[in-house]
Amino acid sequence: MTKTARIDLARILQETVPQAYYVGGIVRSSLLKRFSTDIDLCLPAREVKDAAFALAKKLRAAVFEMDAEYGVWRLVTHRDKIQIDLTAFQGRDLKEDLLRRDFAFNALAYPVSACPQIQVVAQKEGTAQILLKRLKRDQIVDYANGLEDVKHKLIRMTNPRVFKEDPLRMLRAFRSAAELGFVISASTLRQIKKDAPLITQPAGERVHEELSRLFNTSKAYENLVQMDACGLLTALLPELEPQRTCAEVYYGKGGVLKHTLLVFERMEYLLDHLDKAFPKYARKLSFAEKQKPLYKMASLLHDVAKPATAKMKEGRLRFFYHEQKGAKMAKAILERLHYSRADIRLIGAIIGEHLRPSNLASNDVITDRGAYHFFRDLGEAALPLLLLCWADYTSYITPAQLKRILPKSHAPMMNLEQAKKTANVGKTLRHMQVLSLLFKKYFEHPRKIQPPRLITGRDVMDLLHLPPSPQIGELLEAVAVAQVEGKVTDRESALAFLKELKPDHS
Repeated sequence: MTKTARIDLARILQETVPQAYYVGGIVRSSLLKRFSTDIDLCLPAREVKDAAFALAKKLRAAVFEMDAEYGVWRLVTHRDKIQIDLTAFQGRDLKEDLLRRDFAFNALAYPVSACPQIQVVAQKEGTAQILLKRLKRDQIVDYANGLEDVKHKLIRMTNPRVFKEDPLRMLRAFRSAAELGFVISASTLRQIKKDAPLITQPAGERVHEELSRLFNTSKAYENLVQMDACGLLTALLPELEPQRTCAEVYYGKGGVLKHTLLVFERMEYLLDHLDKAFPKYARKLSFAEKQKPLYKMASLLHDVAKPATAKMKEGRLRFFYHEQKGAKMAKAILERLHYSRADIRLIGAIIGEHLRPSNLASNDVITDRGAYHFFRDLGEAALPLLLLCWADYTSYITPAQLKRILPKSHAPMMNLEQAKKTANVGKTLRHMQVLSLLFKKYFEHPRKIQPPRLITGRDVMDLLHLPPSPQIGELLEAVAVAQVEGKVTDRESALAFLKELKPDHS
């Protein structure tokens, strides 16, 4: 739920800090008619603190110093959560400040004194959304030809030192390209290629934030491919570099890394088209839309251990236990990037168990018992793991083949012999049908997946005269499996089942 703020913010700013300039993202985004989450103002260093307190008083906002070194103060209004950052000129004046910024389209300024119209949309949760309107072109300060870059949707560095001054800007170039639908200039890409090794310098949480924003777009794959062409991807994640020459005989030139990027691309497609892949369950899977960055990272790391586990056995290249080793490698990578413990645990479970559905698919029939054990063991990782498996399986066929078989993926599961007759496409289709079946069991037969507990551990101990021990849990698990199989339906039948079970567990 949103509401448009009623305060005349532009007039208040004009009256309170007329010497300031709107700078950077707020100007560029407004030219593109895109809302920003904050307002950046720039003014002489000696004036920043006094201006911040004067503005906070006028707006009834909280104010605090964000960065003493760079002279940054932040205001957040109490009512509408409007965020305003006041920053000292980096350099002698506005011109020097703008020319030290990363990209030309961010090196734009607009005088507060020109009083543009400001549209503020207050969010129920989070900071307000802000748009500068009716900007006069002749008032825009543009020393780097950034207006032309905005017009031509181009990302171009302001000078060759920008990435050395802050290597994170290399990632920001690709993230901005993905978010805005821009292209990166050839000269900027060449400079990124030279400076790529510097990407290990920024703090892990800063890298994490940029990757999350990149992965949250629908253009992450194409930018990831370009990052790899510049050497930035494996400079950032050196664990992926050995994939490039691993299993080329199987995956073709580019080896496992080629496969990894294809899985990433299919994951991106899936998360944007859940209604096509799983039309019946798209709404119930809508939670995945908020987890795009996490699930895409899982797809990027899912085979990270294949090179370390590659072995020839009986003339075949095998990757024994790559999923388990991969989970450990992913944990180290994600800790380096300051992911939360919960996210690390989830991605680790997805990677560590991503062969489970394939193992289920090796049987002609997937029993309720097998499905129960799968969902019980995987817990919260089960559904995202199935999404990863969809991306993994479909990466082995062409987009045209995928389009052709997608409607058949919801049909009853073909048997193993039928799948073999159509080679790779048939194998992929059968695996997709396995996933559809597991989703069906989960969403349409929840009592088979999470059977309600009919008896307690105390019931078991009283009935069978047993002391507390791990055996109690084993007996309760046996009852749950019997429920899944339809052998037990209520408390009485559960107790009767236990009596029959007693001799085997005494």
